[in-house]
Amino acid sequence: MTNEKHQHMHDDAHAHAHEKNCKSHEGDAGLMCVCDHNPGGECHCPPNECKCDQEHHLIGEVQVGHACCEHGGEHDDRSSGAGHDMHSGHAGHHGHGDHSHHDPAIFKKQFWFAFALTVPAIYFSHAIQMIFGYQAIEFPFSNYIPALAGAILFFTGGRVFLTTGWQEIKAKQPGMMALIAMALIVAFGYSATLTAFEIAGSPIAGMDFWWELASLVTIMLLGHWIEMSSIMKAQNSMENLAALLPNTADLIDGEQITRVPRTSLEVGDIVLVRPGSSVPADGLIVQGSSRVNESMVTGESAEVEKTEGDVVIAGTINASAAKLGQGALTVRVTAVGSDTLVAGIMRLVAEAQESKSKVQALADKAAGWLFYLALASAAITAIVWTILGTQTLDFVLERVVTVLVIACPHALGLAIPLVTAITTAKAARSGLLIRNRIDFESARRADVVLFDKTGTLTTGKRSILAVKLAQRSELATTDDLLALAAAVETKSEHVLGEAIVREANLRALRMPTIGDFRSQSGFGVSAQWDGSDVLIGGPQMLTANKIELAVQDLVAVAEANEKGNTVVYVVVDQKPAGFIEFGDQIRETAAEAVYQLQRMRVRVAMVTGDATGVANAVAKDVGIEEVFAEVLPAGKSEIVKKLQADGSVVAFVGDGINDAPALAGADVGFAIGGGTDVAFDSAGLVLVTSDPIAVPAALRLAKRSVTKMRQNLFWAAGYNLVAIPLAAGALMPLGLVLSPAIGAVLMSLSTIIVAANAQLLRR
Repeated sequence: MTNEKHQHMHDDAHAHAHEKNCKSHEGDAGLMCVCDHNPGGECHCPPNECKCDQEHHLIGEVQVGHACCEHGGEHDDRSSGAGHDMHSGHAGHHGHGDHSHHDPAIFKKQFWFAFALTVPAIYFSHAIQMIFGYQAIEFPFSNYIPALAGAILFFTGGRVFLTTGWQEIKAKQPGMMALIAMALIVAFGYSATLTAFEIAGSPIAGMDFWWELASLVTIMLLGHWIEMSSIMKAQNSMENLAALLPNTADLIDGEQITRVPRTSLEVGDIVLVRPGSSVPADGLIVQGSSRVNESMVTGESAEVEKTEGDVVIAGTINASAAKLGQGALTVRVTAVGSDTLVAGIMRLVAEAQESKSKVQALADKAAGWLFYLALASAAITAIVWTILGTQTLDFVLERVVTVLVIACPHALGLAIPLVTAITTAKAARSGLLIRNRIDFESARRADVVLFDKTGTLTTGKRSILAVKLAQRSELATTDDLLALAAAVETKSEHVLGEAIVREANLRALRMPTIGDFRSQSGFGVSAQWDGSDVLIGGPQMLTANKIELAVQDLVAVAEANEKGNTVVYVVVDQKPAGFIEFGDQIRETAAEAVYQLQRMRVRVAMVTGDATGVANAVAKDVGIEEVFAEVLPAGKSEIVKKLQADGSVVAFVGDGINDAPALAGADVGFAIGGGTDVAFDSAGLVLVTSDPIAVPAALRLAKRSVTKMRQNLFWAAGYNLVAIPLAAGALMPLGLVLSPAIGAVLMSLSTIIVAANAQLLRR
């Protein structure tokens, strides 16, 4: 769909009038959307608005799962069907179907309406009066109140189950809704026949099912309301990400700052992010420093220090405490629209929700089997009781209806999708995106976790690891040394010089005044400070100026070099003042992640292309004993195969293009969020936060998720298999007989138990 067309559709005054007035359907202004989330082309009038994120069209994005976006469908085409049927979108869905676009508020209203009619239906029912021994208030036609209430509910609250059941049958995928529809039709048809003969003055023997029909509709609507509320809560956490994006941005154009719509930003634009404001697009800080709240993406409440050269994510919030030194950020936009991290997260979450697990596939099959089992059981029930001839027709019909009601796999339809929705949302909030459900479920069985070193256990960026004074230094503290080095390097363009200045600014050090700055290619830089000559550089600078280090300094430098780190020396008046050690910094949580995995009895190994000495040093710091060093890029996948040779389930964690083969070959692939698109495409799981601590958390969540799926599947399917014989009257000699309404209560109770069990995952 073009932006112009969508813009016209939502800006047109007549269209807005339509949203408030359903009579507009008679004209040409119907805002109808036909897509996977709305296959029936439902009315858009509140509260039935299409759940499409309309804003995505304005910025040219394609929203996953929406055929109108992906295949050029029309949002304002009414030809495909309309109507206010809140369940018309069930077409083509197997079993319980995808309810993700249904508003729980609709089912809430329908439930209370049905409940209000069910109470008088039960009160005036002859059967209930006989059971409880009371006499209802009598007035003209009061005995027909149950019939009136039941008929109204059949065509209102029951319509959702009738239409959806018919759609399942038409699609040749009969499931739960088809069973419910069948039970309702049988109960309505039999009761309507009895009532019609009674009104005609020729009553026939039998007990109507009006109160049972009303109770069944009410209880089913309650189950749907609970289900929709649970699923909506699980999905809203991701939809709320988009709401965090600001509507406008402060665009810097030379000396001018102009407020423009966020959707008009382009890659390369420079924007100002004021304290307390949200970042409008993914970008790189070119000026300023602050603390940024990234909890909406990482789930971590602690604010993150950001300065020049750091990446910021759209939707994150610049700290508002300017008085504490937090300030405005000048950001160069690097990604907009569908290329932003937030859009990527929502896209991956949508893919995850569409990705079926092995347990879900089993549940789908079970729902289909149960339909035919219910039909067979109902037929056998009718035939056996008829042949026995010991019961009346109304009793036989009651058994058939009860079997059909009991067999409805309502809990089965909810058992897996709800667990999937909750775990997907919970994982995303903690920085884990599930792209492939099977990979996620396999993570619970991981025997070995193989980490790539660079960019995974380490940050992949060269930063200051240590600042040390030389043995005969005349400077008082390491801060004095860093401040002096930063003052000299302020005019340098070298990447290590920039790191020195950045570190000094983060420590809020006061830099001394220097003069006569000079850059000596290949040897470092020099300057004048308080009458002294200052030199900063590497080993070549020491050699060229014939400067010698004390033995203890040489030992410290040798240790740093053995780790693969770079050392920069600071010399004042031909005397070593100190040195600054640079290296690939180990992530703060790396050691804790390894420790947690080892406590879970998971083998932890590390693979890297770095030298053995460097690899061993990092492995020692984080607690890893099994190390594969000096491995060529193509060799990483061979290491994975080697670890898999004894039958072990291997999870690989990496971030680069050269990690893609290993990610694809591993049983479970974790791609680091700061990595490449190739790595993302090869992995089933993505760590948005680039934090290795999310790996053991993912393994724990996978175990809990699969356990809940199995528990729900066992309860839902087991309940049906046990309850069907009871419903058929097999235990009638023992005095155990279930009415349709009691069957509906028990079935809805199983649904509530399954939903409550899934909610425990939120803890």
